[in-house]
Amino acid sequence: MARHAQNRARMSLSRRSKAVGGLALTTLVGTALWAWPASGDDHDSLADGKNGATKTAAGPDTAQNRPAPKSVPNAAPAARSIPGLSDAVRKQIPSGTRQVLVVTGEDGDSYESRVILYTRAKGSDDWQPGRTWAAHNAAHGWTDDHHYGDLRSPQGVYTLTDAGGRLPAPGGTKLPYDHNRSFVANGTGVEGEPLAGAFDYVIAINYNRVAGTSPLDQQRPDGAHKGGGVWLHVDHDGPTQGCVSLKPDVMRELLRTLDPAQHPVIVMGPARY
Repeated sequence: MARHAQNRARMSLSRRSKAVGGLALTTLVGTALWAWPASGDDHDSLADGKNGATKTAAGPDTAQNRPAPKSVPNAAPAARSIPGLSDAVRKQIPSGTRQVLVVTGEDGDSYESRVILYTRAKGSDDWQPGRTWAAHNAAHGWTDDHHYGDLRSPQGVYTLTDAGGRLPAPGGTKLPYDHNRSFVANGTGVEGEPLAGAFDYVIAINYNRVAGTSPLDQQRPDGAHKGGGVWLHVDHDGPTQGCVSLKPDVMRELLRTLDPAQHPVIVMGPARY
């Protein structure tokens, strides 16, 4: 973790937009993905008798002289939004999306993160959270300007359209799934841990790739220097080169749950920086 602190000042301050997976998605630059809510309540203050309350002209303020209270209809409960996201990030989530996988890194240089899948019913603005899962991201944390080999995960909002893996698709998988023995992770990870089984299940994150193709597809619309092959895949108990990794049972659950008909996206980045 010591090397994370040596990389804390590498973020650039710019803003750009790009088309990702057929959707124009703006990547936040130099601005935290997450806006932490202020503590305490925010109610309108009511004036008391010392600060502007007035008496009626008919006489003293007695129960007989007070006007009858007006009936107030029951207010509809406020819709539940996805917590911690800034308004700018919320606006990047397509209006038709009903599944949002939120990956929150501990900070800009950490490779430890947590993942929550939020869902909403059709026509509703009320987001419901699922369980929280532990995950790993890239060894050096996050970046708003990812390049091949920088050992940082690209932060932003990306669609999820394609999956695959060395093992057959779990029963109930809804995303298009490429069962292919070419999903092999050779060698060792960043910290020397074995990578065997890391690509048993993968879900492609539509960063610098062509949506609607196998995760193995090598097309890089923004050029090879911008990296690619950024996936959700099976955790190997260590940091990644740019992907997000989760335990095998979580990957199977996501494959059974993520549904193209609900236009799933992933929102990923550090909690604060």
